[in-house]
Amino acid sequence: MIGVLSGFFVVWAIILVGMFVGRRNILGENARSVLSSLTFFVASPALLFETLSKAKLHDVFAAPLLVTAVGAVVTGLLFFLIAKFWLKRAMPEALMSSMSSSLANSANLGIPIAVFVLGDASYVAPLLIFQLAFFTPMYLMALDASTSSHRTTPVRFLLMIVKNPMIVGSALGLLVAGTGFQVPTLILEPIHLIGGAAIPAMLMSFGMSLNGSKPLQKAAGRRLDTLLASGFKLVVHPLIAYLFARFVLGMDGHALFAVVVTSALPTAQNVFVAANRYQAGITVAKDTVLITTIVAVPAMIAVALLLA
Repeated sequence: MIGVLSGFFVVWAIILVGMFVGRRNILGENARSVLSSLTFFVASPALLFETLSKAKLHDVFAAPLLVTAVGAVVTGLLFFLIAKFWLKRAMPEALMSSMSSSLANSANLGIPIAVFVLGDASYVAPLLIFQLAFFTPMYLMALDASTSSHRTTPVRFLLMIVKNPMIVGSALGLLVAGTGFQVPTLILEPIHLIGGAAIPAMLMSFGMSLNGSKPLQKAAGRRLDTLLASGFKLVVHPLIAYLFARFVLGMDGHALFAVVVTSALPTAQNVFVAANRYQAGITVAKDTVLITTIVAVPAMIAVALLLA
């Protein structure tokens, strides 16, 4: 337990440094954007490649991937039904609210949590692969179908997946792991150094994003939607993951702890990006990202205490 709490302390310490740097504007106006781009396009793919190239494929594709899929799909479907039929929201907004309740921040916070708290970045790989290769594209296709402004063809759908640098890095890493190929040290060393930049850059960027936002404004009129979506993401999602993993698959110990913690990650920031693109559910997406981001680490500490 002390090791787990120490991991959370390290994560929060770097987040607080990011908040301080952002508040003082030490790195300039575009620092957050630059750090996010560095992690997304360069450092994170390198880290995922190195980590997954050494992973056991059974650990990535077996029970953890199934728990990830069931937890996310059931959570998203339940909240979609609430938003559509109880809150009476239009189809695009109901889809976006569902996305806010079930799509986790698997990269910017998921990778650091996996490294410092769970002990290995490969623990977040099932979540990354499921979300990037299936869950997010399926939501976007549903949003395309419910709006007239965008249409995604099957070719664009596939390109959306294969052009994602994290998918590329993960796929190459899994290919190396599956074939048993030994990457030469001369090639692996620079990949290792570049990947080392991912976690501090992610967390500092994450800390910068917490400055200045004020959620749950009365004028926006979506307080109930936001609070429900946040509750689903931080409580219902990990609870479903726990029940399925523990009582259906019989998981226990550190493996169970890992799938529950990754399910308790906050709402992904790209939900807000999608909301802006489709001009639907913007308030719920923005506020849910902020609230779950602030509350997620304490919530995951609670999970650690409960499962210890």
